[in-house]
Amino acid sequence: MSHPDPQRTSLDDDICVHIFTASAAMVGVCLTVIGIIRLVISLRRADILVDDLLAVDAILYLVSCLLSYWALRGRSQRRNHRLERIADAIFLIALTLTAVNAASIAWAISVS
Repeated sequence: MSHPDPQRTSLDDDICVHIFTASAAMVGVCLTVIGIIRLVISLRRADILVDDLLAVDAILYLVSCLLSYWALRGRSQRRNHRLERIADAIFLIALTLTAVNAASIAWAISVS
């Protein structure tokens, strides 16, 4: 059985810490934008789907954040790497959804 490369383990831990901090920050960003969008919706008396998509986005970031935290706190290297890969994938999905949401907001503003 081969031993894990210590340089790879530390790099993975570093990635996990970045996923954790960035995901936590993005939850806050999503919640802030939801509040702003809701304010605009109430002033314009128009409803758009973006606030719902941002709520889904915030949940994805939260799941990514929790999984990376669990990976940092766990004792099993194998499970930690698996959790980190899942957190990374969910983070990238959420990041893509953030870009889609930004485009949707820009489109909704330009159409109005």
